[in-house]
Amino acid sequence: MPAYKRVVITGVGALTPIGNDAASFGRALRAGVSGAAPITHFDASKFKTRFACELKGFDPLNFLDRQEVRKYDAFTQYALVAADEAIGHAQLDFATLDRNRIGVIWGSGVGGLGTLQEQITEFAHGDGTPRFNPFMGAKMIIDIAAGLISIKYGLRGLNFATVSACATSTTALIDAFNYIRWGKADVLISGGSEAAINETGIGSYNALRALSTRNDDPATASRPFDVARDGFVVGEGAGALILEEYEHALRRGAPILAEVVGGGMAADAYHLTGTHPEGEGAYLSMLAALDDAGLHAAQIDYLNAHATSTGLGDASELKAIGRVFGPAPQLHISATKSMTGHLLGAAGAVEAIACVQAVQHGVVPPTINTTQPDPEIAGRLQLTLGQPAYRPIEYAMSNSFGFGGHTATLIVKKFSE
Repeated sequence: MPAYKRVVITGVGALTPIGNDAASFGRALRAGVSGAAPITHFDASKFKTRFACELKGFDPLNFLDRQEVRKYDAFTQYALVAADEAIGHAQLDFATLDRNRIGVIWGSGVGGLGTLQEQITEFAHGDGTPRFNPFMGAKMIIDIAAGLISIKYGLRGLNFATVSACATSTTALIDAFNYIRWGKADVLISGGSEAAINETGIGSYNALRALSTRNDDPATASRPFDVARDGFVVGEGAGALILEEYEHALRRGAPILAEVVGGGMAADAYHLTGTHPEGEGAYLSMLAALDDAGLHAAQIDYLNAHATSTGLGDASELKAIGRVFGPAPQLHISATKSMTGHLLGAAGAVEAIACVQAVQHGVVPPTINTTQPDPEIAGRLQLTLGQPAYRPIEYAMSNSFGFGGHTATLIVKKFSE
């Protein structure tokens, strides 16, 4: 078998509730900024949860023309904006490259939920005559973001979408990593986007009793590992990463931010929405990622936990981490969803960017809002609460888990030749 090719990250783009570009996002993470606030996208006064982590000051018309905004669902708009930033960051000049070897692997957990809600609501309020938007089907489908990124830049390489609920964009990144190291592509634009802060999204998660109802203090509602955690906070946005074959990046003088060294996927095989009490799928995906990277657990310096601020989910993940790492005095753990909320299918990509920035700058972002760690969790692992930790980081791991039992783990390394 031919040797695997090395895969590096040469650009990132982020559109998040705490920053509308990757640099702003990173500064807000290190400063411990909360993105949660009362919902403005719709009248949530009758909902059990009336807050979310919305984008702030984002106008798609600053990035896309009016016709594009009309034709594309918000999740696709977010994808195009984040991808464009990542492409610029990577200094990709497609006119000088083989576009048959450049592609897109992009994911979303729910895709065009806003479009679906809008069109069905209009039909239900009408006289029964079907007057659907001709773009409805294309706006809704999850693969359309990957397709439109490729169309915009004329990229004719690999192009598809992944869907694994809230593990989606980590799954996409692992796929991109594999296709490049197998020699099937030179460059892949990968990540995920989500736009589910609407009546359907909030209402459905409320019905599951999955969301925090801390309406009196939204900014502190996402509190992973805390004894008073009461559910997750929905976020929106996108994360994009440029994965590139190492020699290809060197030849064009690309900025190299970090290296991808391993990925693992597994399943809880346990419950429709709940995680295995012992975190079986999480345990297996972390082991698979370590094995793929040829690493021992003691070599991981930072772990960005999936940690959504749910009772069972946080506890089961920490149990799995304990099984993999043991006491792990060197391992710093943080939950950046305490700041961004849960970006669903986009979470993994945004958190992968947090890991890239951690290895670049030697800063572990904090977990905010956790003032009283759950006794079942406290004391066994370093949770990096309240303030960032400044330390050299060679390897960073990111966990993502989704409804249906999907688990995915990605490992990035500080770049060195």
